[in-house]
Amino acid sequence: MNKQKIITEIRIFLLMLLVVSSLRSALADWNDVPTGSMKPTIEIGDRVVVNKLAYDLKIPFTTIGLWKWSDPSRGDIVVLFSPVDGTRLVKRVIAVPGDRVAMYNNQLYINGRPAPWSPLKSADDPEQGMAYVADETLFGHKHKVMLTPQVPAVRSFAPIAVPKGHYFVLGDNRDNSNDSRFIGFIERRRIVGKATAVAFSLDRSNYWVPRMDRFFKKLD
Repeated sequence: MNKQKIITEIRIFLLMLLVVSSLRSALADWNDVPTGSMKPTIEIGDRVVVNKLAYDLKIPFTTIGLWKWSDPSRGDIVVLFSPVDGTRLVKRVIAVPGDRVAMYNNQLYINGRPAPWSPLKSADDPEQGMAYVADETLFGHKHKVMLTPQVPAVRSFAPIAVPKGHYFVLGDNRDNSNDSRFIGFIERRRIVGKATAVAFSLDRSNYWVPRMDRFFKKLD
């Protein structure tokens, strides 16, 4: 094999790699979840599928939008870049531009309307100990939340208005999540896409054993 042929094949390989990477950056991706901030919806060790075309099309490897056909809705689970340090986070959209959001003893209020809970059920969380789980209904969207009363947390804040082009996000693990209570509102451009399902899951606390019951699990 002569030198010119080797160079040509390397160029073809690099071009294919660029194309595949660009498609992944612009169309679909997956995101590893290293923390429990979205428990009980998403577990530590889940690998979630991210639909990057759920809301818009961005230039690959950037946050610059080309076309937009939708916006995140209350209740959507999204992947975003933190405005503090650029870390990719997985959170739930709680309030959209123009909303007024407040919290009193973990009870959410959106535009003065409470987001009702089902009765609390006790649970034993391996990482956090005693916990409570409930169904929260947010404008017709029902999802589970986890409360850990023994953990110091911000459980109340006065009503605040969500600015134009920004979103307010929280973790489902309400007492143990780095979210808009700490990192502020999230600019629209920082939202990468919508998390739609768990591709696969590995139990990090148990020798990385696969959690077969979480494979291909739809996220609500």
